[in-house]
Amino acid sequence: MKLFYSPGVCSLASHIVLRRSQLPFELVKANIRTGKMEDGSDYNKINPKGYVPALLLDDGELLTEGAVILQYLSDLAPQHQLFPPAGTRERYRAQAMLNFIATEIHKGYSPLFNPAMPEAAKTIIRTNLGKRFDLLSETLARQNFLLGEQFTAPDAYLFTTLRWSEGCAVPLQNWPTLIAYRERVAALPFVQGALQVEGLAK
Repeated sequence: MKLFYSPGVCSLASHIVLRRSQLPFELVKANIRTGKMEDGSDYNKINPKGYVPALLLDDGELLTEGAVILQYLSDLAPQHQLFPPAGTRERYRAQAMLNFIATEIHKGYSPLFNPAMPEAAKTIIRTNLGKRFDLLSETLARQNFLLGEQFTAPDAYLFTTLRWSEGCAVPLQNWPTLIAYRERVAALPFVQGALQVEGLAK
């Protein structure tokens, strides 16, 4: 498999899950601003959507959309319990958490990366994100990870998005539970491995 990624963006979650799964894979860096890969080739010919992550399977099929890739990779390595089994109620709870992170957290941050977005609008966006952080804090005050006491794929996704906070002027000081959670996830060896490879380790 090949994972197309850009350092620090949402593809980091897929990178983390790949390392945790211990599946064989190759990383290919893509610059989503220029649409070029390191060898100068056109990333848009690989993924016409133009963004990452994208996962090229060994049979040539391309999977896109981070939340889907996370579930696919988790199912390839069920022994690591990164996602509950299909057909269980726990699976649907996990899917609900992934969708919440994708639509309310990830997409909540997106306008803050736009320099043309008016500051008044960004203030509203930050307030809305704070309400979502309140909900996550309540969950993580009861347990170490989003689905319980074990790291799962949704944790890779939430951790990735929480790393954007300071750069988007959404500091987490008001949510010490989220700070502790982010540090807890960052300390995991496979997370450290992904951060180091992407040049993000502190």
